[in-house]
Amino acid sequence: MSGQSYPSLTRLIPQAHWFERTVWDMFGLFPEGHPRLKHTHLHETYGCMPYPLAEGSAPPSDRAYKFLEVEGDGVYEIPVGPIHAGIIEPGHFRFSCYGEVIVNLEIRLGYVHRGVEKRLTEIPWAKTRFVAEATASDMAAANALANATALESFFDVEIPRRALLLRTAAAEVERVAMHICDLGGLSTDVGFLGIASSMSRLRGIALAMSDLLSGNRFLRGFICPGGVTRSVEKESIDEIRKAIIRLKEELNPVVELYLDNQVAVDRMDGIGRISRKLACDFGLVGVAARGCGLPNDCRKYSSYATFPNRDLPIAVEDSGDILARAKVRIAEIATSLDLLDLCLQEVADTTAVSRVQLPSQLPAGRSSLAIVESHRGELIHLVTTDDAGLINRYCIKDPSVNNWTGVAIAVRSHVVADFPLCNKSFSLSYSGHDL
Repeated sequence: MSGQSYPSLTRLIPQAHWFERTVWDMFGLFPEGHPRLKHTHLHETYGCMPYPLAEGSAPPSDRAYKFLEVEGDGVYEIPVGPIHAGIIEPGHFRFSCYGEVIVNLEIRLGYVHRGVEKRLTEIPWAKTRFVAEATASDMAAANALANATALESFFDVEIPRRALLLRTAAAEVERVAMHICDLGGLSTDVGFLGIASSMSRLRGIALAMSDLLSGNRFLRGFICPGGVTRSVEKESIDEIRKAIIRLKEELNPVVELYLDNQVAVDRMDGIGRISRKLACDFGLVGVAARGCGLPNDCRKYSSYATFPNRDLPIAVEDSGDILARAKVRIAEIATSLDLLDLCLQEVADTTAVSRVQLPSQLPAGRSSLAIVESHRGELIHLVTTDDAGLINRYCIKDPSVNNWTGVAIAVRSHVVADFPLCNKSFSLSYSGHDL
C-alpha cells in the first residue's frame, strides 16, 4: 500500500468487493485493480464533499455511476426503484433481460445513508446504544447487544447472569418475530394469502412477548452496557412462557399447511439457487449461508449473551434455493422458542441484579469487537478509542452487506416474476447496509 491506494483483494477474495467499495467511499482509500469499482453510499447528489470518515481529505472529482451493460440482440433493461410501489426503503435494481429471463441484476444502494458511523464518534459512549439500535429497526435487540458487548469488553467487569439470560431471551424473541414475518412475506409473494394472514397474527404473539420482556414491542431501550434496563417480573415471565406454548401449538399446523401445498412448494423449489461454493466465495451469512449447506452460526463460536455455551442445533439445508431458506427459518423458530423457554426458566432461579455500573471513561488507545448472530446473520460492531479515551472509530458490519450479492446471483437465469420471491427469501436491510 502506498499513499491513498492499496492493491485490491477482490480478485483473490471475492467477498471483499463491496467492502473495498465502501472503504473507498468513506475514507478515500483506492483499491487498485478492483474489477468493478463504483460508489456504494455517496451518490452524485453529494457533489464534491470530502470523504466522510477521512479528516481533511480532498473531495473526489467524480461520483458518476455506470451500470453494467449487457449487449446482444433482444436484450433490454428494466429499471426498478429506487422509489417502490410499497413502503419499503429505497434501492435501485437494474435488470438486464432476454425476454422474461434475467441475464444480470445490478443492485445500487446507498439511498438512505445517514452518517451513522460518524455520529457514533460524536456522542458520549454511554449514549451510543440509542443510535446503534436504530441503525436497522428490525434488528434493535441484535444491534443493542453488539453495542453493549463491544463496550463492555473494554472493562474487566462481570455482567450478571440474569442480564445475560434476559439478553439471550431478547435476541431469540426478535429472531422468532422476524422469521415469522419473513415466512409471511414469502406466503404473500406466492399468493398464499391465508398463510400470510396467519403468520401476521402469529407474529403479533411474538411481539407481545417482546413487550412483556422489555416494555417495548420492538425491544428498543432494553439492552444496555452493563446489563439490561429493567428487571422482568415473575408474572411477565410466566406470561411469556404461556405465549411460547401457544405459539408452538398455533404455528405448527400453519407451517404444515404451507409446506404441504404443492403450488407454494413449486414456486420455491429450485428457484433462487446458490451453490455452496459461491456462498463461500462471496461470504454469505445467516439463513442464506445455512440454506446452502454452510453451518455458520455465531451462536456456536462467538462469546456474547449466554453463547456459545449452549447445546444449539444448527438448521442446515443443502439445496440453496428459496425452499431451503424457508425451511431453515422454520427450524430456527422452533430452536429459538426452546432456547427462550430455557432462559426464562433459569431467570427465575437467579438473583434480581440485572445491571452493573461501568466506569464513566473508556480506556485510551484500545479496540474492541463484538460478533452477534442476528436473525439475518453475522453482525459485527468494532470500536476503537483515541489517546483521550474517546471513540474515534465505530464500525458496524450488517449481515446484509454480505448477502446483497447473493440476491444478484440467485435471480440469474430465472424469470422476472421470480425476483420478488427470491428477494424476500433473503429479507435484507437497506438501512443496515447504508448506515
